[in-house]
Amino acid sequence: MKVLKKIIFKVSILIFLFNGTLLAKSIPSSFADLAEKLMPAVVNISTTQTIKTQANPFPFQFPPGSPFAEMFKEFERPTERKATSLGSGFIIKKNGVIVTNNHVIANAEDIIVRVNSKEYEAKVIGADPYSDIAVLKIESLENFNTVEFGNSDKARVGDWVVAIGNPFGLGGTVTSGIISARNRDINLTRYDDFIQTDASINQGNSGGPLFDLKGKVIGINTAIIAPGQAGSIGIGFAIPSNAASTIIDQLVKYGETKRGWLGVRIQQVTKEIAKVQSLDVPRGALIAGVSEGSPAEKGGIKEGDIILEFDGQKINTMRNLPRIVANTKPNKNITVKIWRDKKLIKKRLTLGRMESAKEFKE
Repeated sequence: MKVLKKIIFKVSILIFLFNGTLLAKSIPSSFADLAEKLMPAVVNISTTQTIKTQANPFPFQFPPGSPFAEMFKEFERPTERKATSLGSGFIIKKNGVIVTNNHVIANAEDIIVRVNSKEYEAKVIGADPYSDIAVLKIESLENFNTVEFGNSDKARVGDWVVAIGNPFGLGGTVTSGIISARNRDINLTRYDDFIQTDASINQGNSGGPLFDLKGKVIGINTAIIAPGQAGSIGIGFAIPSNAASTIIDQLVKYGETKRGWLGVRIQQVTKEIAKVQSLDVPRGALIAGVSEGSPAEKGGIKEGDIILEFDGQKINTMRNLPRIVANTKPNKNITVKIWRDKKLIKKRLTLGRMESAKEFKE
């Protein structure tokens, strides 16, 4: 019996040591080497813009809804003031092409980029408010350090990540954490599919990179949840690099995006709708309306249809459809699987371009 106990004790120690070894290998002892390598390619961005307001010439304010407010409106004096904002970005080409968030440079009159304590002027190559991505170019003939995109699809919940950016204008700030969740939809952009991280991200980090431990960019830090405008509480969001890369390539090449366009209004398929339609589970996107002259109308899609599959990709929820359609090339011939009259049918159609659609130009 004593021999058996000794054997069990030794096996327990071996298992403990084995697990401890695995744990030690998975936790980096330091991020110093990684930070030293990556920081020269991360930039601080500051912008200025003119804010125009109307100044009240009277030493008092009219109450809301007062008829006198409208009567004396012509006496208000227009005033202007300069506003500045701060953000982050990262260099992806040696000639100084930078990726950041659109909201960092939106309406900017001047853009100053700081690289390794040296300042440069930059111009906008292209910007996309729908995905909140912008591409800048440093106005210099110098060569710069760069970073590369990784495969965000391979990033797993629990993986270590490192964020570098310019929080509150401090510059060159490195934080670490893990991927807390994937495929987050926080209703921030039209195509939400965020990586959630607990790496500390604050105001000024927007547009900065989220790295994996190989030093590859797997996300663009974009938003945080900060109740009462507080600082980081460990809930930050980054645009996945795979989704961002497609947009960035288009902005660099064309100065604009080229997204697919179907021309439908959609809504969620609820349990009640699925039951009425004899659909096994609530899934897909319910067509609430079809735009006149759109690819959807020409392809025979009707109001009340439920799109279950688009170009070979399953539509699990309503929010999947806009993202998948947008990532499909315009003018591509695609097959759509639809649930209509309690049966599955197929429709063939040619996709349009979102940016050329009348409803997006207005």
